[in-house]
Amino acid sequence: MEYPSDLLYTKDHEWVRIDGDMATVGISAFAAGELGDIVYIDITTLGEELEEHAIFGSIEAVKTVSDLFMPVSGMIKEVNSAISDNPEVVNTDPYGKGWMVKVAISGTTDGLMNVDEYRKMIGL
Repeated sequence: MEYPSDLLYTKDHEWVRIDGDMATVGISAFAAGELGDIVYIDITTLGEELEEHAIFGSIEAVKTVSDLFMPVSGMIKEVNSAISDNPEVVNTDPYGKGWMVKVAISGTTDGLMNVDEYRKMIGL
């Protein structure tokens, strides 16, 4: 599995790409693999200001439904509409076309892990 070194990660298996005061958020390849075939993604928090660890949506796979947690505090500025029509792209391209939301960061990124810390957490 791929784990880009330019991203930050959470214990809940979200990844974060920081660009200035904006963050792009998705789920890691590990999470996508654990979920299996993703069939539905529900994100209705566009325009909402959410705290770190708040639920910003849910993801449904053939075998389970999981909550999606904010990796940083901020306002959700954009939701990837492509994943609504084609949720399986999260399985095939979690770090590219499978991103979920873009967030205007209002808090810190102190609680996020680098790739080495994340790989250690998942046992790689």
